[in-house]
This record gives sequence, structure tokens and C-alpha cells, in this order.
Amino acid sequence: MQKKIKTAIVGVGGYTGLELLKLLINHPYFELSGVYATEASEDISLLHPCLKNVFKLEVEEANIQKIASNCELVFLALPHQSAMEYVSVFYEKGIKIVDLSADYRLEANTYEDHYCKHLDKDNIKNAVYGLPEYNRSLIQKTNLIANPGCYPTATLLGLLPFIPYICQNQTIFIDAKSGVSGAGKKLSQNSHFVTINENIFAYSPIQHRHAPEIKEQILKISNIAHKIMFVPHLLPLTRGMLVSIYCTLKEEIEPLQVLKEAYKNEPFIRIKNQCVQIKNVAGTHFCDIFAKSDGTNLFISSSIDNLLRGASSQALANANLMFQLEEHLGLPKIAYAP
Repeated sequence: MQKKIKTAIVGVGGYTGLELLKLLINHPYFELSGVYATEASEDISLLHPCLKNVFKLEVEEANIQKIASNCELVFLALPHQSAMEYVSVFYEKGIKIVDLSADYRLEANTYEDHYCKHLDKDNIKNAVYGLPEYNRSLIQKTNLIANPGCYPTATLLGLLPFIPYICQNQTIFIDAKSGVSGAGKKLSQNSHFVTINENIFAYSPIQHRHAPEIKEQILKISNIAHKIMFVPHLLPLTRGMLVSIYCTLKEEIEPLQVLKEAYKNEPFIRIKNQCVQIKNVAGTHFCDIFAKSDGTNLFISSSIDNLLRGASSQALANANLMFQLEEHLGLPKIAYAP
């Protein structure tokens, strides 16, 4: 009989922390040994009112040594730069870590070009990029997962099957749109209701931090380098993500057949015969993908829930694999009703 695995969440106060909690409540093997935030709270419902009367759980102020003494698995739902301070301690103690920040997704030089100085460069080489469809065997052998960003997840799952067929001398254009929860809880001018309501706009075009993540992973996974132009947009939605990709093929292909062959054994990838919709994946771990070509012009459309497949449920899938459990345990499969 599988014993319970002591599990901690650090950064439980944010949206991804909440989604992790909701997933772990009924997980058959991961048992919460502690949840932590920057400030203590007598009850989790003071941070997340939706959990009132669901269960009573004290939120403790994060202390690295205390957390390390009481868990076998830790989810770090922290901003970039904060996570690396914890990873160096946990990794040395043999604790399995799923980091939802960007701190271990990129090579050190690329990271420092787009984020800040990295304080734990030695562990970058120990991290596995947690995209199960492409790195499953590596995930099962590591103690440190760099959980992919939401934009890269949706983009890579749609794009990677086609990389060998795309002209290398042509730019791949990625038009990505996300619900506002992707910006996190902290209020900004762009996420203010008056700004986002009945509105849509691009932000950080071409220079967004997820662009180098997408580019690096295309090269690492396919061993083929491609030029990309990535432009994200904010939608007046709480959750969900839609990515549209435009590129030029070397020769004519049957796009849906390429997708079906690439993902024939992947239960959480759904190949669609028509354009995908955010509503059909919201609240699930699925990624829906559609593709269509006109001669050598290729259009790819993919959709995920940015908080789940783009963050928390992908983190849980990675944790399951790290402990040699069934990947699907605890993952949400039913979309919210329209």
C-alpha cells in the first residue's frame, strides 16, 4: 500500500496556490503537512474565502528550515527570484521540488538577461522542464521540476509536432491571449477592472519574458532552432488561454494527421476538427489543439486553462511522475459548464 507523502505549498496566497490546494485536498497520496505564505493566518479561508467550511487549515509564515524538516515534496508557488532561495536548501536535503516560478526554466545567461541575477546557478542544470508529453522519462528521475509557464505550455504543445516541417528561414508568429488571472493577484493598471473590462490589448510585444523560454525549449526538445515573434494579449476573462500560431511549411502536409500521430498516446491532449475554444478547457488539465494548412501556410490553434494546465495541474502531474505515481491522479477532467 502506498504511504502518504508529506507535501507543502509555499506561496499559498496566490491564484496558483489556491488551485494547488483544491487539487491536493482529495489526492490519494499527497498529504498536506503545511501551507505557507509571507504572513501567517489562523485559517486558510481568510486568504481564500471560497475554502470556508471546506476544511480548516492554518497558514504559517514561511520558514525554510521548518518547511524542510516536515515534507518530502514541496510546491513553490512564488514569484521569480524568491523561489531560488528555497530550492538551494530543499534540493540539498533531497526534497522533491516543483517550482512554478521562472527561476529554473532558462539557461543562466538567458534568465539574467530577462529577469534578474540568479543566485543558484548550480541547480539550473539539475532542473527538468516539466512538460510531460516531451520530458516524461526525465521528470520521473529528477528531484527538481521547472514547471513551464502558461504561454509556453500552450504554444509548445501546439507547435512542437510541426517543428521538423517548418521553414527555418521564416519567422514563426505566435499570437497569444490570456485571462487576467495570469497576471496574478497583485493589482496593476492593466488588470484594473476599468482597463480590462470590454477590452483587449497586447502587452510586451516581441520582448515578453516567455519568448526566450519558448525559443529555448524548441531547440532543446527538437534540436532545431527557429526564429519566433511572440505577442501576448490580455482578455477580459478570469481564466483561459488561446494561442494562434502562423508559420510557413517546407512542403504540404496533413496537419491533423501530424497532431494525431504525435499525441496518439496522450490522454490530456485533444485534437479537434475545428477551431478550439477557451470555454471547453476552462477548469481542466486538457490542451485542445487544431491545425489547418493552405498549401505551405500553416495555422495552429491551442487552448488551455492558464491556472491549471498552465500552472497548478501541470505541477501536480509532474509531482505524480516524480513519485512514480499514475500521472492522472488528482487532475481535473471535466470542463466548467457553459
